[in-house]
Amino acid sequence: MNFFVSCAKGLEYLLADELSALGLAKATATIAGANAEGDLAQAQRVVLWSRLASRVLWPLAEFDCPDEQALYDGVHMMPWQDHMKPEMTLAVDAHVSGDKITHARFATQRIKDAVVDRMRSEGLERPSVNTDLPDIRINLSLRKGRATISIDLGGGPLHRRGWRGAAHEAPLRENLAAAVLLRGQWPRLHAAGGGLLDPMCGSGTLLIEGALMAADVAPGLMRHGSLPPSRWLGFDKDSWKALLTEARERETAGLAALKPVVFGSDIDPLAIAAARENAEVAGVAHAITFTRADIDDLPAPPLEIGTVVCNPPYDERLAADPALYRRLGDALQKAVPQWRASLLCGDDELAFATGLRAGKKYQMFNGALECALIVCDPIAVPKRDPAVPRELSEGAQMVANRIRKNLKKFKTWRAREQVTCFRAYDADLPEYAAAIDVYQEDGGKGRTFLHVQEYAPPATIPENDVRRRRNELLSAAREVFQVPPEQVALKSRERGKGGSKYGRFERRDEFLIVRENNALLRVNLFDYLDTGLFLDHRPLRRTMAEQIRGKHFLNLFCYTGVASVQAAVAGAASTTSVDLSATYLQWCYDNLALNGQGGNQHLLVQADAMAWLEADEGLYDVIFCDPPTFSNSARAEDFDVQREQLRLLRAAVARLAPGGVLYFSNNFRRFKLEENAIAGFATCREISPRTIGPDFERNARIHRAWELRAL
Repeated sequence: MNFFVSCAKGLEYLLADELSALGLAKATATIAGANAEGDLAQAQRVVLWSRLASRVLWPLAEFDCPDEQALYDGVHMMPWQDHMKPEMTLAVDAHVSGDKITHARFATQRIKDAVVDRMRSEGLERPSVNTDLPDIRINLSLRKGRATISIDLGGGPLHRRGWRGAAHEAPLRENLAAAVLLRGQWPRLHAAGGGLLDPMCGSGTLLIEGALMAADVAPGLMRHGSLPPSRWLGFDKDSWKALLTEARERETAGLAALKPVVFGSDIDPLAIAAARENAEVAGVAHAITFTRADIDDLPAPPLEIGTVVCNPPYDERLAADPALYRRLGDALQKAVPQWRASLLCGDDELAFATGLRAGKKYQMFNGALECALIVCDPIAVPKRDPAVPRELSEGAQMVANRIRKNLKKFKTWRAREQVTCFRAYDADLPEYAAAIDVYQEDGGKGRTFLHVQEYAPPATIPENDVRRRRNELLSAAREVFQVPPEQVALKSRERGKGGSKYGRFERRDEFLIVRENNALLRVNLFDYLDTGLFLDHRPLRRTMAEQIRGKHFLNLFCYTGVASVQAAVAGAASTTSVDLSATYLQWCYDNLALNGQGGNQHLLVQADAMAWLEADEGLYDVIFCDPPTFSNSARAEDFDVQREQLRLLRAAVARLAPGGVLYFSNNFRRFKLEENAIAGFATCREISPRTIGPDFERNARIHRAWELRAL
């Protein structure tokens, strides 16, 4: 008989191998499962012994099903009195595709109606429905107008082993845990005398599944006790009893021989308590040593070989802390460098953040979440000879070559102007659409950091291609600048409702000290979309600093106050910095203090810049006004730079001292300056070209700038 065994996506080939090992004549991987060939007794063996399967579906009938009436008729024709007794309960699961029957819920209802009506037509009582623990579970698969009605031999999801009582947060499903263990070659390493380690064990799923696997305990043995998993009248009870007898004998022998070679740790005491409770119920507590420990203090097991398995934390959006993944990689290299690791990471970026070298990578699905399983053997990353270039893919090599070309082009300019923070790459190759900014630490360890901002990809580009190109670009950048993963800040755009948007940010609260135009500045590359330093305004800030000595400076919409700090360092008589954000003003204060600047001559004002400017009566020699394109806040009026430009510029020009100059800039691509109206109160000339540095020439429209003077 041909029957279907379902599994989570990504496990199909492992499942086909497992089914062959269980004695099936034929097993062929297909989408989310395997087509198997064998008799009913073999199918029931799969129910009891498969560690990877989700369901075992034994077909009863197959028929053409162009519409819902055909579905009802096809099910009604089946002799349900041969499959169930009237006092039994039933449940129906349905998986439908096509344009005729589109709702699985509707299909399940029509099947229930057909079964009940057929039983009543035979003069029998109507069976009742029990969706939780039915006596018989019916399954519909409808594809390309063809319906298959099957019995779910396992009576429900097979990942439920029966030992889980205490759960900690979102536990990993047991069949996915089994796949992680198999990819880590745990059975082979256990047979060779190796150990098993999970340094972030949570409620213990991976460790308990691994111990049961090592003890040769059938995964379905605890699921139903002595009862058959299905009360379908066609179920071979004698065969099932024989399977149970064999499984119990193997369990007794396996648990007795199981050695205490399984180790788990977690920083959360509640997780450790839950794991111990689950291990007790599963009968393997004697073989597992649980320790409460931070990942940085990971104890090394007393075994030379073994498998590390781990599912580091991430949420339903695959958001996680890459720094934690890096700590995990470092801890494993220190504790068990010669072991094999099988790590189920949130995605490719998080896998990359571990710093480990994956020999193999597999796509798996934890529920609906697509994850990356990496296998490292051994865990230890070979020390790289700096003289030997790292092997890059063809695409990554192209990006690396372009970055090196840009660095050569910028070399003389950077040396002449002492530029240490600059843009090294700006979508020079259109298919690798990102900007790479370099931040050189001033003092300290003199480290180089990279800030990578991904541009929104066209909706027509498949997500897999987007990820591949992103990884190639990161590999190229790390190779050129020789920086470790923890010194690369990636701002990645992710598709979501309303179009493409930036995804998660880290929360390191880590500030880096850099230097620009003789001023020290604090930047934060990881926690915010912007870093605290707009690199494109470097030339304009230099221009203002060169003319400010002994003069009064006003910085409107000051952000982190970089222009104010550089003016203060250059000898300004006073600076006034205005912004609505207390966070940015504190940042500005810290930047001033870092340069030994402070006191009454450097004023910080938390206010709506427009309202403050119209109320102010001071005069300033140099005014810098770089407003946002749009702004809305509960504490201020909505602001639109296109709409408010005349009001803003008129008020700013009115605050110019005799001979003073206003520098006005914004980055709204469609901005149009109303020059005729401005001519009534100021002279104006555009200076955009001379405010764009060599590193932004490819993106010269990143901002526009004007110089205004009062009439």
